[in-house]
Amino acid sequence: MTVVNGRPTLTINIATAREHWLEGMLRHEIGTHYLRGINNNGQPWSNWTGRRKHGLKPINPTEEGLASIHSVLFRKDPFLWRAALLYYTVYQASRMSFSELFQDIGRFVKDPNTRWDYCVRAKRGWTDTSQPGCFSKDQVYLDGILRILRYRQSIDFSLLTALGKVSYEDVERLKEFAVLENMRVPHFLQDHTRYMEHLEKIMEVNELSDKELQALVP
Repeated sequence: MTVVNGRPTLTINIATAREHWLEGMLRHEIGTHYLRGINNNGQPWSNWTGRRKHGLKPINPTEEGLASIHSVLFRKDPFLWRAALLYYTVYQASRMSFSELFQDIGRFVKDPNTRWDYCVRAKRGWTDTSQPGCFSKDQVYLDGILRILRYRQSIDFSLLTALGKVSYEDVERLKEFAVLENMRVPHFLQDHTRYMEHLEKIMEVNELSDKELQALVP
C-alpha cells in the first residue's frame, strides 16, 4: 500500500493474483495496516510529539508481524515460509554477492523471476551488488511473527488494533489514555475464541512450541 495524492492506495497485479493470496493480502493491508492507521489518527500519539510524550516503542516488529500473521490466518495450511525465506535471504545477502545469493536460494525457489524478486528486495539500496551487503528490513516480518506468537496469550488483539500504530508491549500502559469511541476492528478479530484457535493452528502447522518461542524471544 502506498500514498497517492494523499490517499492510501493499493495496487494489485490481477494477472498474478490468486484467490487465497488475495484474501490474505487484504487482511494484511486493509485489516491490519489501514485500520491501525485510521485508528491511530484519533489517538493522543497520532504524531511524533505525542509518541515521544507517551514514550512509545517503535511500531515494528509488531506492525509487520501482526500483518504477516493475518496474511495466513484463514489458510488451510498457514505456513510461514515466506517470512522465513525473507529472513534467510537477508542474512545470506549480508554474506554473499547478488549472483551467489541468486544461486543459493534456488534450493527453495525454483522460478527464476520469483527468485530474482527476493534477491532484489534483499539487495535494494546497494550500488555494488557484487559485494556482500543487505537491506535488512525484511527480517522484521518473521521477528514480529515470533514475538506475537510468543506473547499471544497475554495480548489483547482487539485493543492492539484499536490503539493504532503501537507495539504490543505498550498496550497495557496506554489503554488508560486511549480514545476508543468509533475505533475500527476487523471482522476476523471480533470472535476472540476463533481468532486464538487460528493462532494455535499456525503454531501447529509450523511446528512451533511455546518452549522454543520462550528460548527465541525472552
